[in-house]
Amino acid sequence: MLSAFRPEAIHELKVRDKSKIESLLAYGDRLLVGLSTGSLRIYRVNEQPDSAEASGDHDDVTPSTSTSTPNPRAIELLREEEKFARRPLQQLAIVKEANLLVSLSDTYIHFHDLQSYGLVERIERTKGASCFTVTSNVVKDVETGVPSLVSRLAVGVKRRVLCWTWRDMEMESTEPMALDMEANVKSLTWVQKSNTMVRLVVGMDPGFGIVDVDAVAKTGVEGSADGEGVKPVYKPASRQDTTSGELAGVRFGAVSSSGMGYMGMGSWVPKPMVTGLSDGHILFAKDVNTLFTDIDGRALEKRQIPWSLAPEATGYSYPYLLALQPPEKGTLQIRNPESLTLLQTISVPGANILHVPQANISLAHAGKGFIVASDRTIWRMNALPYPAQIAELVEKHRFDEAISLLTLLEDTLLDDKLGRIREIKILKAISLFQQQKYVPARDLFIDASAPPERVIGLFPRSIAGDLSNVPDPVTEDTVEADIMSEGESKPDDITIKAPPTTPSKGMLSRFQGHSRKESDTASIKSGARMDSDNMSIRPSKATPAKAASVPDKPLEGEDLKFAVRALCSFLAQARVQIQKFLSTDGTLKQDPPDMDSETGRPVGFATLLPERVYDTSDDEGQKPSRDGKNGTMIDYQQVLLETAKLVDTTLFRAYMLASPSLAGPLFRLDNFCDPEVVQASLYENDRYGDLIDFLHGKRLHRQALEMLQKFGQGEADAEGSIPDGMRGPDRTVAYLKQLPPELVDLVLEFVKWPLDVDAEKGMEVFLADTEYAENLPAEKVDSFLRGIEEKLEETYLEHRVNELGDQSKEFHQRLIELYLQRLKSGAEKDSPTSKQTEKSKLEDFLRKSESYDEAATFRQLPTDDPIFFESRAIVLSAMGNHKQALSIYVFQIKDYAKAERYCNDIYARHQGQDSLTAGGLPGSLAKASSLLHEKGYAFDPPVNHQRNDDGSKNVFAMLLGLYLRPPSSSGVEKNWPQALDLLSRHGARLPASSTLDLMPDDLKVSELHDYFVGRVRSATSTLRMTSVIRGLTGVKKIGVERQLMVGFDDGVGGVRVAAKAGRNARVKIGEEDHCRVCHKRFGASAVRVLPDGVVVHYGCGGRRAGDGGMRDVSSPVGKGGGQRGWV
Repeated sequence: MLSAFRPEAIHELKVRDKSKIESLLAYGDRLLVGLSTGSLRIYRVNEQPDSAEASGDHDDVTPSTSTSTPNPRAIELLREEEKFARRPLQQLAIVKEANLLVSLSDTYIHFHDLQSYGLVERIERTKGASCFTVTSNVVKDVETGVPSLVSRLAVGVKRRVLCWTWRDMEMESTEPMALDMEANVKSLTWVQKSNTMVRLVVGMDPGFGIVDVDAVAKTGVEGSADGEGVKPVYKPASRQDTTSGELAGVRFGAVSSSGMGYMGMGSWVPKPMVTGLSDGHILFAKDVNTLFTDIDGRALEKRQIPWSLAPEATGYSYPYLLALQPPEKGTLQIRNPESLTLLQTISVPGANILHVPQANISLAHAGKGFIVASDRTIWRMNALPYPAQIAELVEKHRFDEAISLLTLLEDTLLDDKLGRIREIKILKAISLFQQQKYVPARDLFIDASAPPERVIGLFPRSIAGDLSNVPDPVTEDTVEADIMSEGESKPDDITIKAPPTTPSKGMLSRFQGHSRKESDTASIKSGARMDSDNMSIRPSKATPAKAASVPDKPLEGEDLKFAVRALCSFLAQARVQIQKFLSTDGTLKQDPPDMDSETGRPVGFATLLPERVYDTSDDEGQKPSRDGKNGTMIDYQQVLLETAKLVDTTLFRAYMLASPSLAGPLFRLDNFCDPEVVQASLYENDRYGDLIDFLHGKRLHRQALEMLQKFGQGEADAEGSIPDGMRGPDRTVAYLKQLPPELVDLVLEFVKWPLDVDAEKGMEVFLADTEYAENLPAEKVDSFLRGIEEKLEETYLEHRVNELGDQSKEFHQRLIELYLQRLKSGAEKDSPTSKQTEKSKLEDFLRKSESYDEAATFRQLPTDDPIFFESRAIVLSAMGNHKQALSIYVFQIKDYAKAERYCNDIYARHQGQDSLTAGGLPGSLAKASSLLHEKGYAFDPPVNHQRNDDGSKNVFAMLLGLYLRPPSSSGVEKNWPQALDLLSRHGARLPASSTLDLMPDDLKVSELHDYFVGRVRSATSTLRMTSVIRGLTGVKKIGVERQLMVGFDDGVGGVRVAAKAGRNARVKIGEEDHCRVCHKRFGASAVRVLPDGVVVHYGCGGRRAGDGGMRDVSSPVGKGGGQRGWV
């Protein structure tokens, strides 16, 4: 049990003294003792140093444990008033503000001077008084808000309650407030809540009543117990007490002598007792029945106190509930008012008086102890320091009681109250873990925000690694090593025990010689509390010692898996908390972090860090801080990063043991797992796919690629264990495609062996439709592929040029060279179809490419190989040498149709460029251009990238000249059929003068019939087109002039809305009109009318367009007749 109070016998009446102790009153260092003879003795109580500590191993503490005889130095008799009263002094109290000592003797209330103890007055109206109570409170005036000290004295006189009030040391009225009750008053108790609400609880045989004295005094209602302010204590009949199963209203209501009588006891009725607790709660007790309510009498959801006997007296000494058992039992019980657990039992033989000094009378007694007395002896109960009490509860594994006690205590009484509660919760969770209650332990770890390092240390090395607090199993090798290190010479005397297969988890049991008898963690859901006084009325199915006993067996098998699953949930929560403050790159999201002003620790993640971080101190014992007060600083980023690594690595180990399928998703997320631990574990479990994913996530690409190469080439240690997905280059190629362009050197290093095995598959690294493949440095890739095989280089260059649109001159020229080399080297051994395909590729590329060097390419083309004749013509055309290109088509290739198509292409290209440049746009393009110019938009003709020169205009004439006047070196005669055919189809495109000069004199005119018809038709068409254009231009001119005069058509269907616009527009300027630019009135100033109708000063017109502050200039001043201002 707990040792909350240490009893000390401070005084005992002498043997020859025949008087008995009847009442006690303690205030300050004074102790007033009322005797049965009517004498009053005044003692001075001396404070004793707290040198003696109560032992925590004793369940029952007797006075003899601390002092065998009364301590003569603890108390000192100052004076004795022998004739203080004629009858025994039943009760004593003081009204300190009025300097009065109040006593109850001979059924009268007496007022005595507090200094001289002389009688001041005997209150005659209190004849027949049975009890009284005094209270003092600080009350603020409702109107002025000025605080005042108010003391009240309530006296129970038969069936009436009389109440006197003192305010600031003056009695308000000599006439007391009187209130009639339903039965004789047996007890009176003041209860309060935060000094603002004060109630008087009246105890009677039938029940209890709560009196709001302020309400009664305000309304002036006196006399009836049913008046305002009186509220009987009851529970609604529909609500049933869950502990006893009886109606709460029956417990106290209508209790009479017949109802509470016992056999042979006549009309004896239990004494009603009331105790005020903290927060305005009230305890009502009658016999063994108890009820907890708030200050307004509403029942609280609490069970009854398990008393085996009706107490003699009850009290409240912050923060404990006291119950003095009958004198024949002679014990004092100390309980927790929240859990009602019996914490301490103190033996006080024959004690029948319990006196707790009121803190509102003397602050010296606030929570420091109380007085217990019998007929002959007085004991002082000295309260032990709260930290010592909490430490004792923790040592005895009474964690719930320790937390409850901390919750009851004020924050000012303890240092770091929240930290103490958190630490006790962690200790309780550890105890639950040791009892194999893993899920409750996990929930409590999460609730207490336990540091992950501390929780992980509870597991064996297979999970926690080097942080494990579980000792390694003892083996013969380790024992022999210890013997050799210590120099032992008698190894035969040592008995070696067989080690368990996994480390043992019974940590706490090693520090105890016997099993614990009491523990808050022995059973999470216990049936009943094993208090000393409820053993007979509330039996338990199992003793706490049996429930708390834990077998010291290894943590292994299914038990280990179950514990690890609970650990996974805890680590997942910790991982989420870490991600709130730590970025994926290992840096703090807020650096420096916000610091708590009280604790000096970072806000948010302080609980995630181990305590050793804050316990690190210098030689002077000061804790290091971030601001370096003692010359050291805590690198919170590094410490939090280490915690993140510990959490993720342990979570990986836990997944591998309990849920291997969850390890893969962990790798695909950003994590801080230790690469060495993960690699070793995954490799041992043949989880190569997860290992590759992990290495990729940790950017350990070289290790991953080396492993993929090893598996892909079948060079693993155990070839049979290689999965099918790892064989071959497919997995390596897929991995390389995911690497960014910055790692191009690594890509080129490991792509070589896939290219050697399967070139088409390996080229996917460079040809894939991905951003990474497109952004690879093309120069490095081309140089790399050139060193392997020219066919691969050709494929890559075709991809770059044709699909990606790369216009690099070097790549275009290199691709042409590759085509030429293939045609030159394979001219003899390749099939005709293959040669024709390569020839077509070269010619098509020469036609559409614009980035190669024409002169260099022309020099590389052979002059005597028919395969390259057309390629030479294409290059000459690109260089602008159309006549030489036509000569190749006519004399070397002898394909007149290709020569004519060539001329058509050149002529159409030239005509299109000329029409765009001159503005003569054909068809819909000309219409679109006209509309755009009409609306005021600029029109830029498209750029023609094709090469051109002046000779292209007479390309048909060049071809006709080659037909009719071939070079003498060609040895070819005139081609009259081809020439006449050209004239018949393209005569209109040939200049008449030069064409007729080429005709011989003996040529019949009839053969030129088609030529002349074509010329005439062309001239007529041009004349008619010119006439049409002239007419359209005239119409457009009329429209422009109309718009200038009357403005634009802004109506529907061309109908004008405004009556006057354009040059016919009118504006009207009034006296109140102002300029939209300078916001000044016009007056007689010159004005300017803008095209949109807005009128401004003549000088403001130039500033309007560039004035950023102009916003409301959209509407004109006015329209219609009147004055006009013209620009």
